[in-house]
Amino acid sequence: MVILIFILGLIIGSFLNCLVWRLHVGKTLGGRSQCTRCHKKIFWYDNIPVISFLVLKGRCRHCKKKISWQYPLVELATAILFTLAYLQITNYGLRITDYENFTAYGLRLTAYFVFISFLIIIFVFDFRYYYILDVVTIPAAIFAFIANILLGMDWKSLIFGGIIGGGIFLAQFLLSRGKWIGGGDIRLGAVMGLMLGWQMVLLALFLSYTIGAAISIILVALKYKKFSSKVPFGAFLSSATILVLLYGDKLLGWYLRWL
Repeated sequence: MVILIFILGLIIGSFLNCLVWRLHVGKTLGGRSQCTRCHKKIFWYDNIPVISFLVLKGRCRHCKKKISWQYPLVELATAILFTLAYLQITNYGLRITDYENFTAYGLRLTAYFVFISFLIIIFVFDFRYYYILDVVTIPAAIFAFIANILLGMDWKSLIFGGIIGGGIFLAQFLLSRGKWIGGGDIRLGAVMGLMLGWQMVLLALFLSYTIGAAISIILVALKYKKFSSKVPFGAFLSSATILVLLYGDKLLGWYLRWL
């Protein structure tokens, strides 16, 4: 089963790459994939996740220009995260062979896969283009709320989480008059709260600031960035959300033991 989940992750990762590019250039999802440089149609055998990139040595078959490392990295990241999500869910005691838990198993697994997919899109988009699309965050918020209600989470906790997540960034936006963060971060904060609930969204926010500060300091020290450089904070927020989604209880327990 783990191998099947990993393969599914590779396929979904390939789709997410396609979705990110098409959203960026304003194209619909219809039609075959094409090279982003020469716009030639990509053959099916050149579109196999990771493998085709390696076979083609990272270059387009037609124009020979380099293919971004984003493509295999996103495919592998999605596959790994899907596999980790599957392993986490089976640790809850849910087994696909247990008929009584089959619906709960499938629902939780599907919800986690969709959560991770939304967050990967946000990560890649903000990392590459420095903005977060409403067409991604709004559906993510709606799905997160409905899915978590079906999974048995208290709707009040979810709403409160959305208010906390969005409210913290709204306050920063107002205080800085939009200089510190953008409107996309506010909506992403609300999505985080709806995905995690109010307790865990606080942990995710703490982690995102910690990760963001650590990486920024390293990049400045290595002279890759300046303190005045623009930071794709949405990438840190989405990364922290995935961490808490998969390992929130363990991370919180570890943190409390050190207090």
